[in-house]
Amino acid sequence: MKLYAAIDLHSNQQTLVVLDEQDRQVHRRRLPNVLEGVLGELAPFQRELEGVVVESTYNWYWLVDGLMAAGYRVHLANTAALEPYEGLKHGDDDSDARWLAHCLRLGLLPEGYIYPRETRPVRDLLRKRAQLVRQRTADILSIENLTSRNTGVQINGNRVKQLTVEEVRQQYGQEDLALPVESTLAVIEVLD
Repeated sequence: MKLYAAIDLHSNQQTLVVLDEQDRQVHRRRLPNVLEGVLGELAPFQRELEGVVVESTYNWYWLVDGLMAAGYRVHLANTAALEPYEGLKHGDDDSDARWLAHCLRLGLLPEGYIYPRETRPVRDLLRKRAQLVRQRTADILSIENLTSRNTGVQINGNRVKQLTVEEVRQQYGQEDLALPVESTLAVIEVLD
């Protein structure tokens, strides 16, 4: 008999569901996020499992790696591309896990790419860099807006990057206006 498993993954717990070929629930368990517990729950079904779907959440690495190392065929569900079935009466973890297993069984599961373990640190580093660049840009725009709003003077990003603390104190005069600009310039300097 073919079986299909799915895991609705959260920050500290998960819901595991195993379905058979007729979409009957063979097994269901809510588990803490501990790999040994998940492997123990899946072990009795391993030979019949066609695959295990893991919901692509922010914390999937450990679970996918552990399942793959234990010999399971793992599918990473691209939940952004997965349309929920409008006929579902419940929207809880159990029904979400059942829906993922159902989509796997039907061959309709939109899958995300499982980045190789070796390249994930570079991917995460690039994501962090992009986040810091966005933060730096937001800080520069913040100074531009504060300047325009309080002084009527237009200042561009290149000029913001050249500002010194002395210039800020002279230009803004009031300490309560200068302090936010000085603080933001310090943050920009760190981000540079």
